Amino acid sequence: MMMWFFAVLVVLAMGGVAMVASGRGGSMPPAYDDRPDLALPDDRPIAAQDLRTVRFPLAFRGYRMSDVDEVLARLASEMEERHRDEPGPEPEPEPPASSGEPPGV
Repeated sequence: MMMWFFAVLVVLAMGGVAMVASGRGGSMPPAYDDRPDLALPDDRPIAAQDLRTVRFPLAFRGYRMSDVDEVLARLASEMEERHRDEPGPEPEPEPPASSGEPPGV
């Protein structure tokens, strides 16, 4: 009796696998990203307060490297842009040419 039970169970399992493999039974629902956004502004440069409040989503062993890399790359490009826009330091005036005599003579 027990052997017939396992035989029916194996046939049902094989039928279920065949049904899923043939595409019957529906498909999996679409995947969605469950990570929270970094909440950094897209319409303006990043400010110091934005950096104080940003929180990275946790991963298995710390933070997701791609999220941190994205923020660092954006900061680097904004800093380069600010550096390009700022006027450079003015050159120092050249000292007067000396005549070879000590000063005050």
